[in-house]
Amino acid sequence: MSWLPDDFVHPVNVPVPNTTLHLRPIREADTALDYPAVMGSRARLWEIFGPAWSWPKETMTFEEDRIDLLRHEREIAAHQSFNYALLDEDETAILGCVYIDPPERTGSDGEVSWWVVDDLVGGDAEHALDALVPQWIATDWPFQQPRYLGRDITWQDWLALPRAS
Repeated sequence: MSWLPDDFVHPVNVPVPNTTLHLRPIREADTALDYPAVMGSRARLWEIFGPAWSWPKETMTFEEDRIDLLRHEREIAAHQSFNYALLDEDETAILGCVYIDPPERTGSDGEVSWWVVDDLVGGDAEHALDALVPQWIATDWPFQQPRYLGRDITWQDWLALPRAS
């Protein structure tokens, strides 16, 4: 049994209210935009995601990022997991990402996390994304018990939960 209904169609363009930004599924072709976003915010992202995902490594290369994005693109196509890039209007910069994944730990039917680049931390765009994501998940995704990692549960508490079967 899949973690999503067979007839589920994932959103392909999600405007972030009160901004010129939008979310769309990430692609391998986005590597030139993703790599500087990730590596430019790497130290903070490692603080958030490192203990759980060992990402992003200090030594991550452009090629490793490309391979990672290709994996994400394939997972999206197969509805295995989703990585949405936060992009400016003209898609000239990735400014963050939203991850929607099947549950790795017990107690939820979907696990959601997100980040913005260092330059947006604490600003209007981050606040708009923070407001959007839970509403978007409730409206457009088929979850009954989504879990917002690092938001409604700390990463440390999440890691302490039993693994989902």
